[in-house]
Amino acid sequence: MNIFKGLYAALAVTACLGGTSPALAGGGADQRSEVLGNWYRMILELVRHTPTQTPPVASRSFAYTAIVAYEATASGSPELQTLAGQLRWLAPPPARDPGLSYADDVVLNAAMARAVDVYFSNTGPTGQRAKAALNAMLEAKVAEGVDAETLERSADYGLMVAEHVIAASADDGGAVVENMGFPMTYTLGGEPQDWVPTNLIQLQQAPLLPSWGNNRPMILPDGEACPLPPPPAYSEDPASPFFIEAMEVYDTSKALTDEQKKIARFWSDDPMLSPTPPGHWVAILFQIAERDQRPVENQVDALVRLGIAVSDGFIVNWRDKYLYDLLRPITYIRRVIDPKWEPLLNTPPFPEYPSGHSTQSGAAAQVLTAVFGEGFAFTDSTHVDDGLAARDFPDFWTAANEAGISRLYGGIHFRAAIDKGLEQGACVGDFVNALKTWK
Repeated sequence: MNIFKGLYAALAVTACLGGTSPALAGGGADQRSEVLGNWYRMILELVRHTPTQTPPVASRSFAYTAIVAYEATASGSPELQTLAGQLRWLAPPPARDPGLSYADDVVLNAAMARAVDVYFSNTGPTGQRAKAALNAMLEAKVAEGVDAETLERSADYGLMVAEHVIAASADDGGAVVENMGFPMTYTLGGEPQDWVPTNLIQLQQAPLLPSWGNNRPMILPDGEACPLPPPPAYSEDPASPFFIEAMEVYDTSKALTDEQKKIARFWSDDPMLSPTPPGHWVAILFQIAERDQRPVENQVDALVRLGIAVSDGFIVNWRDKYLYDLLRPITYIRRVIDPKWEPLLNTPPFPEYPSGHSTQSGAAAQVLTAVFGEGFAFTDSTHVDDGLAARDFPDFWTAANEAGISRLYGGIHFRAAIDKGLEQGACVGDFVNALKTWK
């Protein structure tokens, strides 16, 4: 059973109509795991139900929320150290008073509630009710047995930690998303290789978030890190590498096996129909955490590394997408090979090279392999409630490679975008793996 669905809807109904509270997901003896798990269940549903939470935006939301969760936990942990200074834009957060006591679960819940309220502020009325209901229920739960002074001190401190990160995130370039991320005006390139719209939706006649690649990275040294070489040169010559890559997409689409179709749909992760590609990897991480009952310190360490990896992965990926501005397979194949060709999946509204799925999946795999080790097997049931069977993987890179090739099966990407995107993701992951989190 998918562990992420149901709570969102139940909480929204409870907040609207009153009545019996839905059961909250447990996290073992440490109530912080319960707080963390329930807020992330909420986040994954908020991403699914919020139109502006496109994959790049969602990756940013996951990253900053994870940083808040990590810093709130690290502030009271003898095992974890702050990320301040390692993330150059993050100054040391306010410290706890060493002479006073704090309730760690209260601190974490207050911090998470504020982070989710800010980074998912533009969700609709149902999401707003669900957020408020979950916070009220968790506030009541963590307050049990805590004296009034400690309760107030802990909640105030958690709020301070969240506000500290929120303030630092405000000038990164991604805090405001207008018109669902599509520019009001945009001049298309005029060369044969340049991206052009791939559908008739009026909003998508300009590409998504063309300036996202200018955002401040989380951990990368600068916006020029992890560059990629250009894709194969555009050509309509049947002997050219570009034509050969296009024919691979075309021929594959004409002979897709049932398994290849399942793979394409499993990793599609379309906005508003899923938790998005970065949310898919967050879902995988929480399935592992629940299966293995991992301590909350391990959970926030893995979450913050994954969040930073996918967020920086989307920044450099989007930078290169608009640097090379390459047309999609559907445009080229209909122009040069078969004017009636239809891919399995809908083509998203932005340039082709490199593949966003590949870059962020490569980053995720590189980081999670460092956290859990080589040969770490897991089952991914993210889309079970959507009617897609769970898939088993022997390790994270097998899953990342499958996520990458799924875009060729779907008719969305050429081979070079997939292969180079995975390499770019590994580069991003190496920077994240250099973070020092444990004392």
